[in-house]
Amino acid sequence: MPTGAVNQGEDICDAVIREVKEETGVDTKFVEVLAFRQSHKSFFQKSDLFFVCMLQPQSFDIQSQASEIEATKWMPVEDYAAQPFVQENELFDFIAKICLSKLNGNYTGFSNVSTTTSSGKKTYLYLNSDAIGSHLLDSKHEQV
Repeated sequence: MPTGAVNQGEDICDAVIREVKEETGVDTKFVEVLAFRQSHKSFFQKSDLFFVCMLQPQSFDIQSQASEIEATKWMPVEDYAAQPFVQENELFDFIAKICLSKLNGNYTGFSNVSTTTSSGKKTYLYLNSDAIGSHLLDSKHEQV
């Protein structure tokens, strides 16, 4: 599972696309945030947010970045979830279960909607995907 840090001023939806491209060579499109984990006293004794995002591949040829990732290959989510490493790691096991629930249509994450702050700065609001296309969105807001 590719991971990485968000650059200063970079949106989560852009950072996840960049990290996957850097580590695997695969082009992707952001779909939604499935979950996030918060921990404290992490890197440099700071709090840390770890986002689990769903992406849609736009290319399929893997070109691993050896300095960042040990091995890469396409595999069904069920096979990923069945690996001993995943089952023995509580966080990865939980992430795998979320992914399986999403695959089975029993889980909805958070999609990004482009909006602006009161000062006019472009920003993203992440909301439950069930709200997309509902009465919450009007013509001036777009799902990205």
